[in-house]
Amino acid sequence: MFNLEKQKLKDMYHISDKVFELYDMTMRDIDDQFSIYDDIKSYNQLKVLDAFQSERISESHFTNSSGYGYGDIGRDSLDKVYAKIFNTESALVRPHFVNGTHALATALFGNLRPNDTMMSVCGTPYDTLHNIIGISDKKNMGSLKDYGVKYEQVDLMPDGKFDFDKIKHKIENDRSIKLIHIQRSTGYGWRRSFLISEIKKIIDFVKKINPELICFVDNCYGEFIDTVEPTDVGADLVAGSLIKNIGGGIAPTGGYIAGKEEYVTQASYRLTAPGIGGECGSTFGVMRSLYEGLFLAPHISIEALKGAVFCSRIMELAGFEVLPKYADRRSDIIQAIKFNDKEKLINFCKGIQSGSPIDSFVQCEPWDMPGYDDQVIMAAGSFIQGSSIELSADAPIREPYIGYLQGGLTFEHAKIGILIALSNILK
Repeated sequence: MFNLEKQKLKDMYHISDKVFELYDMTMRDIDDQFSIYDDIKSYNQLKVLDAFQSERISESHFTNSSGYGYGDIGRDSLDKVYAKIFNTESALVRPHFVNGTHALATALFGNLRPNDTMMSVCGTPYDTLHNIIGISDKKNMGSLKDYGVKYEQVDLMPDGKFDFDKIKHKIENDRSIKLIHIQRSTGYGWRRSFLISEIKKIIDFVKKINPELICFVDNCYGEFIDTVEPTDVGADLVAGSLIKNIGGGIAPTGGYIAGKEEYVTQASYRLTAPGIGGECGSTFGVMRSLYEGLFLAPHISIEALKGAVFCSRIMELAGFEVLPKYADRRSDIIQAIKFNDKEKLINFCKGIQSGSPIDSFVQCEPWDMPGYDDQVIMAAGSFIQGSSIELSADAPIREPYIGYLQGGLTFEHAKIGILIALSNILK
């Protein structure tokens, strides 16, 4: 960091010399990691470019359909571009998904029937899925459980690995199991995200026991962090949010589902109605943004990842426990920091908020956020509300007070926000 930038940060945010010392040490340590992820970025940019060119995308695909949306070539061609990127038979990419949870729920409700069993092999899923599955305290919400879909769970081993013996036992002894749920990202847990090689291993294991099982991967926060996606290694279905990695910070809303045609079709019937599926749905003039965001996504995702690597190292040097560590191989953009202190967690999130381009003057506070059992604090001064490919930090207010940082449209901004947040704690 050159002296003029340091002086500006001191003047604006009163960042101490101690924080700048940690910064200098961090930048020396993480240089080799950046080189690794730049190679991944370059490969994925080529993959996306190939998909655009193969589908002959032109300005005519930036459609603005209305009403039923029949024959929307922009919408239908974007599905094909996604299918090519994910190496799948089909994809459903729509602005009508309100968030990633909606896309995940659509895939689950579309492919599970009464008396089927969904089994998580990663322990307890992300908080917002609890109401969908029916494992929260809230009743009569129209959960899977309310519709007669059962749920089983196999916790991870103490080292964060899959418990293959228990998984095998449950599959062999319960013929009602239809869908295996794999959460790629850490979510609000304290574990590493699953590498694609680990996802391949569990899918191969499951398919060897019963090849008819649907292997469904929650791919949120993981797109373009590797040169391959879960569908390249056997996943039957994946889903995610367009205001995370794959929207490139440009998509204003939406989500996607990709995988085998029969499973994507079943999901499309849940999104709209049986017999209608993906044939309807006007796109409100957002197609240009969805295409442009996808094109930028390989670059933006790695910028966010660099921010996570930087955060990991500087927070570790400052004395906090972090996961993953800066040199660990990553599979999502999330960085977890264990504060063991409620006020430090809140002050970190407030620091990220104060370093945001939007609503920097706002003091974020814990609140009862829909879909969560605990109060949640969320720093998200973003151009797109709730966009977690933009620099953000959030946490459930529960011990041991772990904060989760993600995003950053540019590494330069992520770096500034993290320096402010760290300084906010050390003060």
